[in-house]
Amino acid sequence: MDSTKTGEIISLCRKSKGMTQKQLAELLCISEKTVSKWETGGGCPDISMLEALADTLGINVNDLLKGEISMGTNNSGNMHKIKFYTCPECSNILTSTNEAVISCCGHSLSPAEAKKPDDKHTYTAESVEDELYIELAHPMEKSHYITFAAYVTSDRVELHKLYPEQNASFRIKKRGIGELYICCSEDGLFCEYIR
Repeated sequence: MDSTKTGEIISLCRKSKGMTQKQLAELLCISEKTVSKWETGGGCPDISMLEALADTLGINVNDLLKGEISMGTNNSGNMHKIKFYTCPECSNILTSTNEAVISCCGHSLSPAEAKKPDDKHTYTAESVEDELYIELAHPMEKSHYITFAAYVTSDRVELHKLYPEQNASFRIKKRGIGELYICCSEDGLFCEYIR
């Protein structure tokens, strides 16, 4: 492993995900200094960190070790590049992991732009055996509710459809570091890393 090349790929992938060094460090339960050291080529990640680091960055371990993203691998279809589309007519939820033209009920759909959760779209995560119990602090009224939540890891999407007047809670299987997407009927899509 070339520490300079690996550091460059860590920095590049982290920035492409809009993460700070501090956010990456928190997700991996390490210090911000450690991330800085990796990115400047002053050291390499410990072998025990490689899988979690690669998963968080949305690349495979081999690419991390080589310090370059391999051409010809299926990076374009990586689940971390997922896009969500919701039909305004039938509330159908569609996804793609690459560029796509999506339509439903005669409507051409654009992907929802995910933003960081605000104070009105918070959740709690409680560990229960091999699952996380997610509870959202959000009203579930007929006109204002959470339409769906999705837990995305590098190889799968776990989607939960929610309905008005239902509890805003669900369980997800623990699979390391992933992204939790929450879609509000009024305020749109929110995304945050979850461990």
